[in-house]
This record gives sequence, structure tokens and C-alpha cells, in this order.
Amino acid sequence: MSVLPSYAVGTAGFEASGVLRSVPLLPRNAVLALLHGYRATISHTYGDVCKYYPSCSAYAVGAVQQHGAVKGAALTAARLARCHPWAVGGVDDVPPHSHFRHGLTPHGFVVPAPTGKD
Repeated sequence: MSVLPSYAVGTAGFEASGVLRSVPLLPRNAVLALLHGYRATISHTYGDVCKYYPSCSAYAVGAVQQHGAVKGAALTAARLARCHPWAVGGVDDVPPHSHFRHGLTPHGFVVPAPTGKD
């Protein structure tokens, strides 16, 4: 299994004060949980065969993190369409969301950004 690119992991943690702000992130994190399960089981059997970096499953994780479940799925579908035997391959990073305002955990889940109140 390939590791996630550095932009797909972070150091943020879940804060109890962010419970209500995390509700809109539940669909995104549910899809991320499914992707992590796929990467830990099924993707493991294929080995490192992707022509692109990051691998298609790592790209899917980054796309869902940055853009949410629906747009992330569309970006992933477009990436899978580009992945064919005649593809040149190479580095194909997820386009960053211009206003990404969340934090990422060390496992790649999305949490509300810290409020800065101490």
C-alpha cells in the first residue's frame, strides 16, 4: 500500500468544542473511512501498480479531503478515466481547494480548524 502524500495528513486533533462544527464533515469523513478501509485491504493486494503519483486511492483520499464527498468523487472518477494502459503517468496531485479551512488528523480525517480561543 502506498502512503498518503504529505498534503493529505496533518497534526490537527478533534476538539470537543468543535462537535457542532464537525457535523457537516460527517459525509466527508465517512467516505474517507471507506477509502482507508479499501487502502488497507483491497488496494494492498494489487501492490504498487499505478502509473501516477499519488496512487489512485491516495488521490481519492486527497480529493475527498479537499473538496468533499461529491466533488471529490467526481475528481476521482476523472482521474480513473485518465488511468489507462496508454497513459504517460507521472505526478498528478489533487488541485487544492482555494478556501480549505479545516484541519487534517495524522490519519487523514478532516476536523474543524481550531478556533484560536485559549
